[in-house]
Amino acid sequence: MTPLHDTDVRGFASDNYSGVHPEVLAAIAAANDGHQVAYGEDAYTERLQQVFAHHFGEGVEAFPVFNGTGANVTGLQSMLPRWGAVIAASTAHINVDEGGAPERVAGIKILNVPTDDGKLTPDLIDREAWGWGDEHRAQPLVVSITQSTELGTLYTPDEIRAIADHIRPLGMRLHMDGARIANAAAALDLPLRAFTRDAGVDVLSFGGTKNGALGAEAIVVLDPAASEGLRFLRKLNMQLSSKMRFVSAQLIALLDDDLYLRNARHANAMAQRLRGAVEAGVADGSIRGVGFSQSTQSNGVFATLPAGVADELRAAFRFYDWDAARGEVRWMCSFDTTEADVDAFVAELARLTSAG
Repeated sequence: MTPLHDTDVRGFASDNYSGVHPEVLAAIAAANDGHQVAYGEDAYTERLQQVFAHHFGEGVEAFPVFNGTGANVTGLQSMLPRWGAVIAASTAHINVDEGGAPERVAGIKILNVPTDDGKLTPDLIDREAWGWGDEHRAQPLVVSITQSTELGTLYTPDEIRAIADHIRPLGMRLHMDGARIANAAAALDLPLRAFTRDAGVDVLSFGGTKNGALGAEAIVVLDPAASEGLRFLRKLNMQLSSKMRFVSAQLIALLDDDLYLRNARHANAMAQRLRGAVEAGVADGSIRGVGFSQSTQSNGVFATLPAGVADELRAAFRFYDWDAARGEVRWMCSFDTTEADVDAFVAELARLTSAG
């Protein structure tokens, strides 16, 4: 098939814009020959359980799904009774970017808390952690955090452990949205287990799509006591793949030889290159009126631009506004972002801001 798009076009809008990593495509092809039992009774999904056990410890169970929203909604639904609620940062994907799926599909009330950096703390959680036994209030029974956060920031293992230790006596469980968990592992230079299971996370949404996969995520149950019914909920929520071997093969490709880390380290490094180049331009005066609204800890750069510059810059490189009212934008780097991509982007930014 002849490509229908211009393969030279590059952007900084989302790590979902990138293609599939060649090693992941090769894994899909390798899994393609012959017949395998459908709906997860295949050799690849069986092998995937061993791979996740290697990274997270014995006794975990992984449920491959199609996308991050499906992982979050289904995983949270398995952690809650019908009257349960989830405390999350106001910027959380489950609160902002999932089309109301937690509420409409799973019937989950989201109790959101404003934060400066996308991170919850015990004190912030306490703003909504109340009302148990009150039949007029949805019962806060789960806290959901995102690693790395929607603002590109990171939780340390100690910060996650502090949350887990704070909520456990309250009868609450801890969920992690790990859509960009690989970027967190690369930035923290820690094994996946160190800031998930060992830090008190009960259920994890493990992301692969933003890190070079083709629609491959997983719900990873780190504490079996925290989740029930996933075998049924996955089908109920339309997340049960008939040809699951192709989803599992992608996650194996990412995890079995640390491809997830190589991809994430590169994406993070490109974000650092982008921020460093803009900072250097601001310092020497070649870039004017540009600031930063968050620290750059993973593969996202959050910046503020002079009025009108964002739309002009988007004519050459696609990216999203984060808070248009204050000129805040988000620039995301991917596993396939190149140094040349970054340099061309910064050069165009310099041209536009100096021209103004």
